[in-house]
Formats: sequence, structure tokens, C-alpha cells
Amino acid sequence: MSSDAVKKRKPKVIRNETGTPETKRGRAEGDQVTYPAGPHLIGQRKLFTDVRVYNEEVELEARDPQQDYMLYKDTCAALAKLMAEIQELKAGGAKVGSVEIEERRTQCSVHFITLKKLNRLAHMRLKKGRDQTHEAKQRVDVLHLQLQNLLYEVMHLQKEIGKCLEFRSQHEEIELVSEEEFFQEAPAEISRPHVTRDDQHQLTLARLDWELEQRKRLAEQYKMSLARKEKIQKAIEQKREYLSSLQPGLQNIMQASLPVQEYLAIPFEHMQKQAEVSRHLPPPLYVLLVQAGAYGQACDKNLSVSISGDVDEAKALSRPPEDSQDDESDSDAEEEQQNTKRRRATVGVQLDDKRKEMLRRHPLSLCVDLKCKDGSVLHLFFYYLMNLNILTVKTKVSTTTDLSGAVSAGSLLNSESLLNCLYASDHGKETPNPANRYQFDKVGITTFADYVSDLGHPYVWVQKLGGLQFSSDFVALTMQWVCSVPEHSIIPVSSECQHLFPAKVVSGLMRWTMMSYQEFTELGFVQHVLKAGLVRETDLFFMAVVERGTARLLAAVVMNPRYPEVAPLFSFSLHWKEERSGRTDDNLRAMESEVNVFRSELQGPRPGLQLLTNQIQRLCVCLDVYLETESQVCDGSEGPKEFPREKMCLRTARGPSRLKPFKYNHPQGFFSHR
Repeated sequence: MSSDAVKKRKPKVIRNETGTPETKRGRAEGDQVTYPAGPHLIGQRKLFTDVRVYNEEVELEARDPQQDYMLYKDTCAALAKLMAEIQELKAGGAKVGSVEIEERRTQCSVHFITLKKLNRLAHMRLKKGRDQTHEAKQRVDVLHLQLQNLLYEVMHLQKEIGKCLEFRSQHEEIELVSEEEFFQEAPAEISRPHVTRDDQHQLTLARLDWELEQRKRLAEQYKMSLARKEKIQKAIEQKREYLSSLQPGLQNIMQASLPVQEYLAIPFEHMQKQAEVSRHLPPPLYVLLVQAGAYGQACDKNLSVSISGDVDEAKALSRPPEDSQDDESDSDAEEEQQNTKRRRATVGVQLDDKRKEMLRRHPLSLCVDLKCKDGSVLHLFFYYLMNLNILTVKTKVSTTTDLSGAVSAGSLLNSESLLNCLYASDHGKETPNPANRYQFDKVGITTFADYVSDLGHPYVWVQKLGGLQFSSDFVALTMQWVCSVPEHSIIPVSSECQHLFPAKVVSGLMRWTMMSYQEFTELGFVQHVLKAGLVRETDLFFMAVVERGTARLLAAVVMNPRYPEVAPLFSFSLHWKEERSGRTDDNLRAMESEVNVFRSELQGPRPGLQLLTNQIQRLCVCLDVYLETESQVCDGSEGPKEFPREKMCLRTARGPSRLKPFKYNHPQGFFSHR
């Protein structure tokens, strides 16, 4: 029930305090209400002047709920007591209509009326409490809605603040001058030091203003420069047109002067064309061209030099990579499409391609003609092998008479042997560049003599004519080659030295580092070498680390600058189970002898550049034999799984010192004692 319905409710009791007791009694006994004679009959307006309306809601506000609760308890207790008394009276034989029972029944009715009123008041209090709760909830909902609105506004403001903080102005991307330079160069009306030095914002604005002024000034300069550039370009075009108009006249003059050039032996036009082509020659051929031309002009008029070959291909070689890619993009795309359709080349085809690429000649060559008194001409054709960096020469003899019938003359003038041994021991069969030997090993070329007939003879004097001087610093060359070995842990052995070692070598060179003389003297296992006076401070010192499994062998190497005339000296220290050296282990001393004493077996082809690498390879082989036979020497049992027996040995140990078999026998493939 709503509060409005309660307010509209009619009052249940109407009391008249001016009525007589008889009137009250008559009203209590029936519904008829009688009023005594008097003022009630005077008029309608004064009929109910003294009547007061009873309203329980007003009474409810004045009553105390705690007192009503106590009244409820007392009424219930009194009602229970009256009921008990009526029960006792009935049990005592009192009749139903007796005075005692009726009095108590009347009192019980009064108590019931009180309980009913209290119940009604309780319901009214409950309803009032619910209405108040509902109103409070509505107020809370309104406040909660206001809170949500405020939170949303706060969140919106926070997002806007974040956007403002994250805002990146375009001026931050501008590279402004430094503050010191700004205050030095900017005028006072822009810099305003009295304001900008204390205000960072004003300083930034001032620097931007100064940047704008500078850019305006530079824009004006740029416009002026463009105008000046256009004027210069117009002048250049006019001069080009003038020069182009001179070209036909100059050509006519050159054509008209040809007879004069021939008469005076001044081939000016030929020299000009040759100078244009010579710009695309490789440096060795260019040096040879200059020297031969200078000698011919100064000393021998019968010597002439000419350039032959594909000039366009030479231009493509000398062109920068980006230009050649731009000009030949279409051809490259076509070649790619063709290559994708081809089958994968076999290993043999790949090696052939690598050999052809390594032996590739420069597209331009020189021809030196030597005229003899009898009219014969010796033609010398000089070629440059780009990847090998050497010069080769081929000869041809043009005679005035037919020499086909002269057997001796034909053999003497054979182009293959005409220039052989022009200098002592210079047969022209092998390349004079030491680096070529290692290049040949990569592509499987055993000797350059197989290609001499096609490429020409690489005589030493030919290299000197082209300004090619190959250094004899074998130590630097060998060190550069050996230092690249630890990257793959495999020591390359040339084909001439393959028979010195077994096919399978498990131990590998893990590290090769250089050290100083002081570091070398601090090593404990090289003191006997120092005491023997075999080391000098001018020598080169290196540390080699050879490993197999858990075994680690340190090799201190002393190299004399006169290598390979003076062989390197090795000293060993093995770290496996315990530290051992040549002073404490007879087998390590035997390994040092295999590497140092029997070095003549490892010399290889002259001049012996492979001595160091062969010594390191023998060291790896000896370490394999040492580890594979060590356990059998100790207890006679099979070797540990870490080092399985792979080398074939006739005897694993010999003599009181139980020396191991370190000598490799080829081609039988077994190891024996010395």
C-alpha cells in the first residue's frame, strides 16, 4: 500500500468530547447517534465545531516502537494469564456464562483489540520503513548515476590529457640550430634573451622564428642559384652546339691530314684511338703498353704495340656494379628464367665452370710486333688472367719465305718453345704466383702446364714487364693460410702430399693464435728449448690447440723469419687425465721428434711452402695414434669408447719405454716403429 492511499484513508473513530455519557453509551450500543438539544439545532455551520478526527498515522509518529513492543509483550502475557484463568474456572466447574468468565472474556477482548491495533501500527511502521528505504535507494541511485557521470568525465579528461601529452608537434622534427649558436647569430628582436633564457616555451618559439627567417633567406638564395644555373646551362648548350658544328670540319681536316701523317710517320689518329681504348686495360697490360710504347719510340722504331679484343666487354668489366645492373637488367632477368628451367648441374660440371672462371682472360690483350731486318715479324700476344693475377704470352712468327720444308728451322721457330729459357730456368710451365697453388687445389687443377697451350706461357720476365712482383715472404703467406684453417678445423693437404697421411684423421686444429716472446718464455713445457738456445726474440711465436674428445694438446710453435729454409720448432703439452709434456712422457717426446726431426719427409714440393701445414697434419695423426693405443699400453684391454681403434698398428708398444708406432707407411696404410 502506498503512502497516498494511507493519507486518503478515512478516519475510523470520531469522538465527541462534549457528548453526554448517555450519548456515548447509546453510540456504543447501536449505530444511531443522537445529539442533545442546544447549539446543534441553530445552524449547519456550528454542527461539528467541537468534533476532532482521530488519525493513527499522527499517533504512529508520536508513539515509541520500543514501548509498543513492551506493550505487546505485556498484552500477550496478560492474555495468556486470562486464558489460563478461564481454563481453570472451566476446570473448576464454573459455567460458561458466569460472571467471572464473562469478565475475563471481556478483558481478553480488550487485549485482542490492543493486539490488533499494535499489529496495524506494526504494518504501518513496516510500510513507512519500506517507503523510506525506497526513497533512500532512489537517492543512492541518483548519486550513483552522478558518480558514473563524473567518472566518465574524469576518464574523458584523462584521455584528452594523454593525447595532449603525447602530441608531437611538427617543429620537433625540424633540426634547429643549437641554443648557443641561436643567441650568437639571431638578432635581439628575435632572440629576446631577457625573456627566452628563463622561458623554455618562448625560447622554442624564438628559435622557430629564427629558423623561418633563415629558410626564407635560403629559399631566396635557392631561387637565385636556380636562375644562375639556368643561365649557365644555356651557355653550355650554346657552346656544345658550337663544338658540334666544329666536329665535321675537324673530321675533314683529319682526313685531309692523313697523307701528311703517313709521310711524317706520325699516326696521330691511330694513337688517339689507342689511348681511348687503353683506359679499359687492366693495370699490368697498361704498364706493359706504356713501357713497350716508350721503348719503341725511343730505341726501336721496328717495335709496334696495338690493342685487340672486345672493348664493350672490357667497358662492362670496368663499369661500377650498379650501372651494369641497370643497363643489363633485361638480360639478367632472361638469364635467370633460363637458369630456373635448367637441371641442377653435377659436381663435375660445377668444377669445370669454376676452372673456366678461374682461368678467365681479360677481354683486351696486347700485341707487340718486332720486325726483323729480313722482313720477318715476331708477334707477341700478351694476356692477363684476372683471377690468377698473372700475365701470359703466346708467340707467332711471320716469315717472308716458306719454312715448311726446313725441318730444323721449323722446330726452332716453334711458338710453344721459342721463348723457353729466355732467362735461366724460366720454362714458363708453372705460374710464378705462389697463391695460385692454393687456388688450383680448390678446383682440382694439378698443374698449370696443362693449360699453357691455350692460355700462354707465364714467364717470369713477362710478369716483370707488367709490373707484377710476387713477394717471397713465405712466412706471411703461410701464416695467412694457416690462420684460416681453424675456422673449419680441417687442414687442407695438397695432392702432392696426400700420401704422407692416412685417409681419415680425427684430431683437428681448433685454434691458432700468435703470442709474444714474453708469453712464450712463461710456458713450462718450452724451458728446455730456451735453455738450448734455439729461440730468438726476432722469431715468431704461435700457439696451436689440437683436440679430440676430452684430450687437448697444446703446441708451442717457433717460426724463423727465414721459413721455409729454417723449419718451425714444435713443443707439446697434453691435457688428458693429467698434464703431460715431452719432459715427462717418452711418447710425447717421440711425437716431437716425428714433427721436428723428420721434417724432410714433410717438405713437399719446392720451395717447401707446405712444410708447416704438413707438420700440423702429422701432429694430428700422431695424437690419434697416441690416444687410440694408450689404454692398450696400460692394461692390454680394448680402448675406451671415446677413442675407438681406427689406425692399423703392427705393434702398439715396443721397448722398455713402451714407445708407440708413429711412422705411417704408404701405400700399405699401417703404422710402425722407427
